[in-house]
Amino acid sequence: MNLNLEDIARLSGVSRSTVSRVINNHPNVREATKEKVMRVIREQNFHPNPVARMLATQRAQIIGIVVSQTATTFFNDTSSYFPTIIQGIADTTNERNYGTLLWLNNGSDSENEENFYRRIIHNRLMDGVIVISGSSSRILVDHLAETNIPFVCIERPHGVADRTTYVSINNVEGAKQAIRHLVSLGRRRIGVVMGPPENTDATDRLAGYYEAMQEAGLEVDPAWVFVGQFTTETGLQGARALLSQRVDAIFAGSDQIAIGLLQAFHEEGVRVPEDVAIVGFDDLPSAVEVTPQLTTVHHPIREKGAVATRLLLEQIEGRSVEPQHIFLPTHLVIRQSCGAARVQNSVQAQVQEV
Repeated sequence: MNLNLEDIARLSGVSRSTVSRVINNHPNVREATKEKVMRVIREQNFHPNPVARMLATQRAQIIGIVVSQTATTFFNDTSSYFPTIIQGIADTTNERNYGTLLWLNNGSDSENEENFYRRIIHNRLMDGVIVISGSSSRILVDHLAETNIPFVCIERPHGVADRTTYVSINNVEGAKQAIRHLVSLGRRRIGVVMGPPENTDATDRLAGYYEAMQEAGLEVDPAWVFVGQFTTETGLQGARALLSQRVDAIFAGSDQIAIGLLQAFHEEGVRVPEDVAIVGFDDLPSAVEVTPQLTTVHHPIREKGAVATRLLLEQIEGRSVEPQHIFLPTHLVIRQSCGAARVQNSVQAQVQEV
């Protein structure tokens, strides 16, 4: 037997409009009434007609996820950054009965990129969009800001940040946590290997490095700063560039960079942390799979995806209008690559000698 809204209303002892409000998560329904209707829906194994529901609510119950990466890069993401964010998004969409539509940019030139963004903006199958890495999707973010399409950026976008809702972390403070820790361990010639300058995370982490060095009264030699991508290859290149500078510590702008540093120093016979201490950023699963295990700044990646999705659904459902800027906290996770245990053991030995 195919039931409809009238049947559910009759069995629940409420009006058809009340059943509709319950199904569509309308806030103005008493909790007791909502539970009574949902109990009947579960008992009758009722599934609303998706087409009728879309016509009634003017919503498709689908959000788009835009990643400005090729399919090859996305699905071969050994860092697990993108899959972790997607999992955070799925945590919330599954809970709220929304579906997702993934957009990957395979364009190789500006014309293809414009076509890619145009298809997103004119698509009618989505209620809103989450843009991952707004700095690498600047054209799309600029266009979305001129439309009525609900959207949220994961990471602070360039240019239109003031009128855009986004979720990020305090990258400056996270970087300062890393540098302060290295300074506390007696490191003074601290280099940095960072991601691309067009990426807001990279520029903020680099700013945090400079601020912390200045607070510690330490000069920064320009030769101690190496800029590339958030990749292992950049770590390999950065290690070779900084090796001749006799740095005694390196702050890596990502765990992937830090892993490249570890690999290069191992090949060169440089001991970590004895000769060079290393601190990464992100606290990815790979941070504990390397030797020595990586001291790193914990980055709540999955939570970022979940929070961004909740903010988008608030826009879609008319519960939020003004742009919101959410910064999630970071903290330092101390493991072996910074040499903290080595310093602590040395101090304890000196105390015992006294």
